[in-house]
Amino acid sequence: MPPFTRRPPAHHEGAPTVQLDTVSVRYSGVTALEEISFCLRAGEQVAVVGPNGAGKSTLFHVIVGTIKPSRGQARIYGSGPRDHICIGYVPQRKSIDWHFPVTVRDVVLMGRVAKIGFLRRAGRRDHALVEQALAEVEMTDLANRQIGELSDGQKQRVFLARVLAQEAELVLLDEPLTALDVASQEAVRGILQRLRQEGVGILVATHDLNQAASYDRVLLLNRRLLADGPPQALLTTEMLSLAYGTHLHILETPTGIAMLPDACCMDDVPRLTATTDSAGVAPTMARRMNTEPA
Repeated sequence: MPPFTRRPPAHHEGAPTVQLDTVSVRYSGVTALEEISFCLRAGEQVAVVGPNGAGKSTLFHVIVGTIKPSRGQARIYGSGPRDHICIGYVPQRKSIDWHFPVTVRDVVLMGRVAKIGFLRRAGRRDHALVEQALAEVEMTDLANRQIGELSDGQKQRVFLARVLAQEAELVLLDEPLTALDVASQEAVRGILQRLRQEGVGILVATHDLNQAASYDRVLLLNRRLLADGPPQALLTTEMLSLAYGTHLHILETPTGIAMLPDACCMDDVPRLTATTDSAGVAPTMARRMNTEPA
């Protein structure tokens, strides 16, 4: 049966929004994910934290259904992930072809395609939802602009508008705040908070510790699920070193949390500072923190 003509899987009452049971993924003999198990409930906001190459994007593709696990199973509302139209996925911006000749309004309308049907035209309600979503992310004035002409913050707002128009019940965001200005970051946070209040489950892959600290739970990932728990328990030097190595230190600054590598290991560990002021901290202070409680 061609895409968009299948009936979407049923949502089983009482089932978690997302449930992974011992999911493993291997590419050409290389393990990308190993025995991942966790649940996401309706209205939960969960941050997925881990170094580059930890499998965060692969995890999202398993949930969306574009990658099939080598072992284990993923379920969305109690059914396999294939053909669900309730999942809104906002990938990393670097993975998108910004030269594709579509307008802002076209991109947002794409969020309705699975519900409209591939060969059917959008109706009055579909167009109304698109305009409502554009207004919510303050992009109405740029609705006819080619998508590649926008700033990073505007692009992110457009893809969130697509999620809103889709009426998604599960939202996956891969590094949503990277390279955004403060105003755009606040706009994204406001939209996510509104979705949470409506019972939408949200998974966010992020290097931003301040963002992660504001969520209900943190999944600490490095191919395996190293820890799953509240931010205050996991965003510590001791816990983060499980994923990133032992040359990391958590620093509380006046503007938020920052992660600092030792100066001797700067090439081995990604700088994951959430604030710019922490860059001025002397390397000797960072080294001294290694002997102090997190």
